Amino acid sequence: MEGRKVTGWAARDTSAILSPYSFHLRKTGPEDVLFKVLYCGVDHSDLHQLKNEIHFTTYPLVAGHEVVGEVMEVGSEVKKFNIGDIVGVGCIVGSCGECWCCKTNKEQYCSKMVFTYNAINNDGSFTQGGFSSAMVVHQNYVVNIPENLAPEQAAPLLCAGVTAFSPLKQFINSEEVIRAGILGLGGVGHLGVLIAKAMGHHVTVISSSDKKKHEALTDLGADCFLVSSNHDEMEKSLNSLDYILDTIPVSHQLQTYLPLLKVEGKIFIVGAAPEPLQFGASGLILGKKTISGSFIGSIEETQEILDFWVEKGLKTMIEVVKMDYVNKAFERMVKNDVRYRFVLDVAGSDLE
Repeated sequence: MEGRKVTGWAARDTSAILSPYSFHLRKTGPEDVLFKVLYCGVDHSDLHQLKNEIHFTTYPLVAGHEVVGEVMEVGSEVKKFNIGDIVGVGCIVGSCGECWCCKTNKEQYCSKMVFTYNAINNDGSFTQGGFSSAMVVHQNYVVNIPENLAPEQAAPLLCAGVTAFSPLKQFINSEEVIRAGILGLGGVGHLGVLIAKAMGHHVTVISSSDKKKHEALTDLGADCFLVSSNHDEMEKSLNSLDYILDTIPVSHQLQTYLPLLKVEGKIFIVGAAPEPLQFGASGLILGKKTISGSFIGSIEETQEILDFWVEKGLKTMIEVVKMDYVNKAFERMVKNDVRYRFVLDVAGSDLE
């Protein structure tokens, strides 16, 4: 059954141009949370999806999966949240709850996982995202925003933040200094630098030019800056890194970066590039190196990164804009003209 009528900003076709769109939420069930959207982050994968470049897009589509809101209504069986709570929702809003992945806090890998938008809910309804005035989500896929974390600061952590945090948390308790490489300095990359530094890692930012050198070293506190197009710099950095967090969301050559890894070094691919990535097998074999992927993080890890942010006193670097700026925000994001994440002030916008 349909619930309340809300307004979002939706794309109607592969142009990915967003404009106001009215639709109905599903009715709030006994374990559902209805919340007013306050803020929503803008992610590169939103644009891929809006353009039908990954998965199969059903239009009209309301994107947005870094959603922070205020609880307005809870179902009769909701125990985790109360009206007035500030909560967050990331990339998924459902899974089977019964498989090995779900029972071991890896529900993001469940074969029946439900994306926050452009997916079919367990009740048959179509999911729409956080570029809208309100959402209804099952309580198991909602997290608490800590009281001393500003809601606009929290938004990017619900996807970009946990995406960087999930593969790196394995190094938290290392007794040795970990030498980290962060490839790409966008929304995920800048958070990767902050997270790795807060974990005590020695951090090298890897970029194709030196345009971001000052901000990487001064604003984000990275230890080194490596220009991948500089042959001499790359030669000096061979076999120097324990891991590389690859955040680049477009096609690039992994072969360029494999030589930077130490023996048994790892590349974690978290950028959702729509084109195949290529590398030579010998680059892996001769150093027992590993290329692995990591998809966002679990609900448990999402709560962990929020708490970690507060514990370490970190600050998300964002640009807050109104909803009517969203198309311009996507244009600027493609040009890498944002430091480092757009966050939409949904509640403060005229959505009509």
